[in-house]
Amino acid sequence: MAPAPSTYSAITLNINGEKYTLPVDHRTTLLDALREHLDLTGTKKGCDQGQCGACTLLIDGRRAVSCLQLAVAAEGREITTIEGVAEGEQLHPVQQAFLDLDGYQCGYCTPGQICSALGVIEEHAAGWPSAVTDDVRPEAGPPPLSADEIRERMSGNLCRCGAYVSIVQAVAQAAEAQTTEADAEEAAA
Repeated sequence: MAPAPSTYSAITLNINGEKYTLPVDHRTTLLDALREHLDLTGTKKGCDQGQCGACTLLIDGRRAVSCLQLAVAAEGREITTIEGVAEGEQLHPVQQAFLDLDGYQCGYCTPGQICSALGVIEEHAAGWPSAVTDDVRPEAGPPPLSADEIRERMSGNLCRCGAYVSIVQAVAQAAEAQTTEADAEEAAA
């Protein structure tokens, strides 16, 4: 009789620009690998069912809830957690907007909210429509990033404290800052 296959593998994860090699059970979620194996605790465990968004991070630049993502499936992909958003001591504009506009209260959901906001801004800039987008034709271009658009796009991230008004304002401010910066760079070129 052949031996039972191992349920463990050594994997290498590329997280925030650094490579980490670790042995994991094949059933280990990316969230648990980050928090329990790598001590990267910025990504929060909320519902552990993919419904609250507290564990949102970016995989290859796209939003993902890490509680539903197996660590072995993330091997070879670019993972960005809240710990990798800032440039050294310089906060990312989204982080700064959350601070400036009180886009947090208890702060538990904030890492997931910020990572989701980064994804929202990129998705919007790429012209991806949402459920509230009036004209979804590609030639129409991105719709204005209105409060309704932001609310719809951020709807997978819950805040039990109810800081939604400030979160919407923070995302809008950060998106505007990014657009202004991109326009300035284009004009300088």
